[in-house]
Amino acid sequence: MTGTDSFPTAAQVLVVGSGIAGLTAALRASRTAEVLLVTKGALADGATACAQGGIAGAVGPEDSPALHARDTMEAGAGLCEAEAVRLLCEEGPAAIDSLIAHGVAFDRERSGAAPGHPPYALGLEGAHGRARILHAGGDATGGEIQRALLRAVVQASRTLDGPGRLLVRERTALADLLLRSGRVLGGELLGDDGRRTRVRAGATVLATGGAGQLFAHTTNPAVATGDGIAAAWRAGAELEDLEFYQFHPTALAGPESFLISEAVRGEGAVLRDERGRRFLPAVDPRAELAPRDVVARAVAEVMRTQSGRPVLLDATAIGRSRLRERFPSIDAVLRRQGIDWSRTSVPVTPAAHYWMGGIRTALDGATTLPGLFAAGECARTGVHGANRLASNSLLEGAVFGARAGEAAAAAARHDDDSGDVPRPPRSDPSGGTAFTRGELQDLMWSRAGLLRTGSVLEAAARELADRRAAAPDSRDPFTALEDRSLLDLARLLVDRARARTVSVGAHHRLDTPAVPSLEDHAC
Repeated sequence: MTGTDSFPTAAQVLVVGSGIAGLTAALRASRTAEVLLVTKGALADGATACAQGGIAGAVGPEDSPALHARDTMEAGAGLCEAEAVRLLCEEGPAAIDSLIAHGVAFDRERSGAAPGHPPYALGLEGAHGRARILHAGGDATGGEIQRALLRAVVQASRTLDGPGRLLVRERTALADLLLRSGRVLGGELLGDDGRRTRVRAGATVLATGGAGQLFAHTTNPAVATGDGIAAAWRAGAELEDLEFYQFHPTALAGPESFLISEAVRGEGAVLRDERGRRFLPAVDPRAELAPRDVVARAVAEVMRTQSGRPVLLDATAIGRSRLRERFPSIDAVLRRQGIDWSRTSVPVTPAAHYWMGGIRTALDGATTLPGLFAAGECARTGVHGANRLASNSLLEGAVFGARAGEAAAAAARHDDDSGDVPRPPRSDPSGGTAFTRGELQDLMWSRAGLLRTGSVLEAAARELADRRAAAPDSRDPFTALEDRSLLDLARLLVDRARARTVSVGAHHRLDTPAVPSLEDHAC
């Protein structure tokens, strides 16, 4: 959906990224402003379409935003920002209503809802005290949300007589932000043909997702290389909580990683070691429904005693018909690989899944750089603390994507700059030995992954300091940009992990596993 007209060199609002946060921000901003939406891949690429479990929301009769907030705070290990969590949970139901208005078809109760109950089927996931997970297509929630928002974007892009205008350009990456006197005034964009275009914008919204490609094992798509976070850092924006990377406990073990949703455990599946023994009840009273960091660490510890061999996800008690009905996508993938999970257990391993840290933002998405906003996984809003509560990621993208879009449109209306075209920040190439993507991923997985120690992090920092990104390849102009982003972010993550010398949430130090008090978390 690149369009046939020439590439615009100016817009009131520039939005980078086409997941739930970027699409929501673009739609909201386009109500009152001219918007240019760019995305590195195709519009449907990205992590949103991969989301299986669902979207959390306090919509049930026995639930409330306060209860949702309590669970969110507890999962975040005491490091969430209370006001951000309150807004997420209180504005969540309205954000879900907005998705429904855009055409998202959440699954409904098969027998019809009881009087006073919502018509939607609500699932239970780890660390949630209530069943509050809405899902669509069984385990295809992200894909359904993506399709509905893309339809809305296509419709908006064809409406040229409203107060705003929405243009879309695919296969266009953010190379750098444009700066003048410390203010962001758009971005330098890189096309898949290698051409660079500077786009002047009164406000810029980054919704570029996370950086799962930092690690050898990840549930993230190939485009998740942290380009927006790295560009914001090069421009001088503050980043926060980079040491907190969430590892999903149950990715299919094998050459091609595939997420097996936490909702499977919510339906009754259990984890066993290679001898068939359940191990989580001895770790946490919530067993398989403990927070993700607890389950992932327990899996990693058991795998360590098994010489790295995977643990087993046993879903046989759920039954064949329910597995196919509730998890059709997972069921199809497993069957293509010759696994009948209604009869046999599935080998699983942890994998990098979600970055709780990122670009520090205010509650309206504003970053520490004037003119720059961020939303979604690339943003550090404060709602996740040290460990994201399951199914809060789509909700965060919907709630804070809308907030960032509105704030960016308002900021653009007050932009009266007419000076020279701003310039990208100077970025000198790193010295040292060039690395391959695989080498970086293996280093990060083994030395800065799920289980960390100070000495190993120190060794990782020394090795990363002596590396540089490979030279650009004219056949694939995005690769060098992505490698630069990954190297920058690898160094930053390792530095932050070295600085936080106690274990908390998803940041687990084997050399200092106990946290005496919340005051000791600060670093």
